[in-house]
Amino acid sequence: MRVAALQMSMATDVATNIATAERLVRAAAREGAQVVLIPELFEGHYFCKDQRAKELQRALPVAGHPTIAHFAGVARELGVVLPLSIFERANNALFNTVVMVDADGETLGIYRKSHIPDGPGYSEKFYFSPGDTGFRVWKTKFGVVGVGICWDQWFPEAARSMALLGADVILYPTAIGSEPQNPSWDSSGHWQRVMQGHAAANIVPIVAANRTGREVGDPTEVTFYGSSFITDATGAKIAEAGRDDERVLLATIDTEANRAMRTAWGLFRDRRPDLYGAITSLDGSQR
Repeated sequence: MRVAALQMSMATDVATNIATAERLVRAAAREGAQVVLIPELFEGHYFCKDQRAKELQRALPVAGHPTIAHFAGVARELGVVLPLSIFERANNALFNTVVMVDADGETLGIYRKSHIPDGPGYSEKFYFSPGDTGFRVWKTKFGVVGVGICWDQWFPEAARSMALLGADVILYPTAIGSEPQNPSWDSSGHWQRVMQGHAAANIVPIVAANRTGREVGDPTEVTFYGSSFITDATGAKIAEAGRDDERVLLATIDTEANRAMRTAWGLFRDRRPDLYGAITSLDGSQR
């Protein structure tokens, strides 16, 4: 499986961002990419910096969504798998959602972000309900693909669930950068290492696509630190972008070899789910 992570900055208007993302998708496809990951909520600036009710109007239903329709055509033309991050409206519920578009342009299903952050500069609980899809993987044309969304990437349970469901690769579209309450705090290394650990613990490669650029809200501003990367199945970084460059990262995953290594290594054979009751409760109590 040939995978790509796109790193880009976002303009304030949807049309410019769609054009940039399409240009980078096409560049990735020319380099043989089969699964191409665009950053989280790429249609515009990261509006969750502030709590502003007017931003809720950005949400649109999956059915008839113009960005999905546009990139379904691109996926069909190029023969690539495109997970698309959108702000979804489902009647009166709003979700941070990825729509999985296969290489023939058909939609395989959706994943709604499970873990919703709430802190300075990342006020997502104001905008999104917690996802209700559970963790998902899809059998695409090129292999089994799992997707988590940004804050999901900090939770080992999410990665383990996707690995148990048979993921050949786990993708994380992302929007992360500076912390408004402490501008000197740089979490980029920690951010990478937690996902490298997921890859190593599950013997599943990870692809993370982040945005770049300084985005000024009202009144909050965040500078997104890029640092998008791809790991191999042991968690080693095999491709990495800088903090502020537009990039197409590419890597080839040997899915058959990784499946064989997962079986031989014994991590899944030796699991003891009967002993893991503590993680099914919020306070660690055995239920």
